[in-house]
Amino acid sequence: MVLGKVKNFSLSFDCLNDCNVPVFSSGDFVSGRVLVEVTGDICVKSLNIHAKGLAKVRWTESRSAGSNTAYTRHFTEEVEYLNQREVLIGHDRDDDCCDEGFSILCSGLHEFPFSLELPQTPLATSFEGKHGSVRYWVKAELQRPWHLPIKTKREFTVFEHIDINTPQLLAGTKDKTLCCWFCTSGPVSLSAKIERKGFTPGESIHIFAEIENCSSRVVVPKAALYQTQSFFAKGKVKEIKQLIANLRGEPLNPGKTESWDGKMLKIPPISPSILDCSIIRVEYSLTVYVDIPRAVNLTLNLPLVIGTIPLHTFGSRTSSVSSQCSVVLNWLPLPDAPEAPPSYSEVISEEERQNSINLPAAREEIEGPLYAYIHEFRFQPPPLYSEQRSVGNVMKPDLTSAVKDLQPPHQQAQVSSSFMRRRKQPLGEIGGNETKNTPHPGPVRTGESSAIPFPSISGKAATDWL
Repeated sequence: MVLGKVKNFSLSFDCLNDCNVPVFSSGDFVSGRVLVEVTGDICVKSLNIHAKGLAKVRWTESRSAGSNTAYTRHFTEEVEYLNQREVLIGHDRDDDCCDEGFSILCSGLHEFPFSLELPQTPLATSFEGKHGSVRYWVKAELQRPWHLPIKTKREFTVFEHIDINTPQLLAGTKDKTLCCWFCTSGPVSLSAKIERKGFTPGESIHIFAEIENCSSRVVVPKAALYQTQSFFAKGKVKEIKQLIANLRGEPLNPGKTESWDGKMLKIPPISPSILDCSIIRVEYSLTVYVDIPRAVNLTLNLPLVIGTIPLHTFGSRTSSVSSQCSVVLNWLPLPDAPEAPPSYSEVISEEERQNSINLPAAREEIEGPLYAYIHEFRFQPPPLYSEQRSVGNVMKPDLTSAVKDLQPPHQQAQVSSSFMRRRKQPLGEIGGNETKNTPHPGPVRTGESSAIPFPSISGKAATDWL
């Protein structure tokens, strides 16, 4: 007869971070181990684990239908995100009288590892609110014959990552202007904006605002960060608005104007936004307002998204982050105008150029692949105009393409043949008497200007001149 007792029955996770906090996201493997410490041998029917994720909403509303009649209505809703089971020892049958299939655990400490994969679909971020919550947990259960089951449960955190580096969250809000014309003492105007919409906990929000006080009262500009929790059940909505952080500006006297050029409001550690859950929604907003005594406050609301992936300063593709990079690089001593490139003779010496020219030219005399000898052209300067085809001592440009462009398509072939018949004539004989009297420019030498005066031609006259 087995008379051992269970001294310790616990569950632990293999944490993926350095803080030893079990935090996971969709698609991750939740792994850990179940610890069973016994004094003496015990008989075990089964040891199984059950992983579950659930979003749940619940609140009540009471109403009176008369002096003596009242009723209470309950609003509840649930959404399941995770439901997995795994058997570590034995089986799940309920026949305690059967001794077949039982396992014996000897005295001592036993560890049973487990691993469960979270769904690839988006999961709601873990959250605890007044009227609802999103929770994930793993429960282990040890069943022994003729004994009550022993259970242990441990929760873990799930973050559905929100990347604030997306263009939608990096785009800054436009200027929002609001004026209070109903103040009996005079109008008050407020204009405010922020540089981007997405932030992470620990960052500071830079607020740009301008307040103009044309009233006879002293007003105070302020800003506050709010969290709005929305719970949905049976067609009803329950909202709770909480203050997260705030700041206060200097009192503004009548007829004065104040500007906030990036006034900072730091975000404390808070839960990220929940935007994909159908029954729970967590949103944030920045409220910039002017506190007007004995009057309605002038208020502007700017929506925010609190994410989990921080801003990549140099990895963004948007103009807002590019502007940040330009600010960081302003200290570099950049020249006002680019310098001229070095001359060819300063870069390549005459000896290097001659060595490259003397390389073997015949492909049959070179061993190895062809691409190994492509470098023989790297020291060659661009061809000079004087090295082109010439007639006598005078440069002769190739005008075939120019003449063909001036003719209709059916005459281009005739122009080409006519030019080829006359190309062997001296330059002075081309064009008749008009070109014979043209002063001879003389021989062109290397390094001199290669411009040669030619008579202007157009249309059909170009063909006759040739």
